[in-house]
Amino acid sequence: MRKIVYFGQITALMFITLALVNPVLAGAQDNYIPSVSLDNYWTAFGSPQLDASLAGTNEFERGDTVDLYVELANYGRIMGFEADKKADTKMEQMLADRELDYERERTTALGITGTLRSATDLIEVKSGDQVIEALRSGDKSKDPMKFTIKIASHAPAGEYPMELRLSYDYQYNAEVDADELDPEVGLRGFQSSYWYQRANETITIPVLIKKQSDFEITGANADLNAGEKDGIIEVSYRNVGEETADDAIARLSVFKPFSSTDDQAYIGALAPGEERTVKFKIDVDSDATAKPYSINSEIKYTDLRGDTVISESMKIPVSVNPAKRSYTLPGIVVLVLIAAGGAYLFRRRRP
Repeated sequence: MRKIVYFGQITALMFITLALVNPVLAGAQDNYIPSVSLDNYWTAFGSPQLDASLAGTNEFERGDTVDLYVELANYGRIMGFEADKKADTKMEQMLADRELDYERERTTALGITGTLRSATDLIEVKSGDQVIEALRSGDKSKDPMKFTIKIASHAPAGEYPMELRLSYDYQYNAEVDADELDPEVGLRGFQSSYWYQRANETITIPVLIKKQSDFEITGANADLNAGEKDGIIEVSYRNVGEETADDAIARLSVFKPFSSTDDQAYIGALAPGEERTVKFKIDVDSDATAKPYSINSEIKYTDLRGDTVISESMKIPVSVNPAKRSYTLPGIVVLVLIAAGGAYLFRRRRP
């Protein structure tokens, strides 16, 4: 809590504007001892009360990176006033009225900083703090706070609470004083003193991840040789999502040194938790380097709403071994030599 003293005529609205641009006000403490004690005619009861809501949907798909637009509203209100000092003279009455106007600003939240936190590793907050300069009681934020989140590619469906932590300053008290009352000018030597206090609120914002099919490769048998034609690779897919995938087809995205005329395999209906093994035929270039590779695959399917969906890409580990040594040519040479030798002997034995 801080206190700033201003001399001369100043309205509460002017003070709020000054507070927003004054760097001293940006780092409020929880309490303070006023440097100047003025007259306090009123104690006000009440404070800001912030609420937050998402603009747009809060339901997303696993693997999404999305922006959350958070709107703030201030429902704070003055609960009442209590007189601290009796106004006996006309000048004191004017001071009491002036202070009463200032005390009504108690429900305005100043320098609002919003921080979004995730309670799970499955949702990552990619953006930093967001700031709204001021929000009066009864008002909504003109521009929403914008937070970017990334949902893990295999996050289970369900509701995930996000914590929006808000911190702000608000006017805790106002005091006033003046040197004298001039019948023509009014209050001469008017002074006003403001106490500010830091407040914190935490609001839960739920994020929903939709139910849908999701897949993972549970096993692969893909051991090929350079130069091999119609090599067979077997891949097992499991539905780790929450919905059945109908008419599912596994597809490969092949690249050199691989090629295929049989890069799709029909799976059919795959219920949650169910697994299916399919086969593909792959050709390997003769000059392929012997080493481990990976081939991208995906599953095209129909969801429960009848929409065609393509899954995220999954990598199939493939091993390419050196080309098998061919014994065909040496065998032919041997046969030719044997035949030639036989012919030579046959000719020599003829009379």
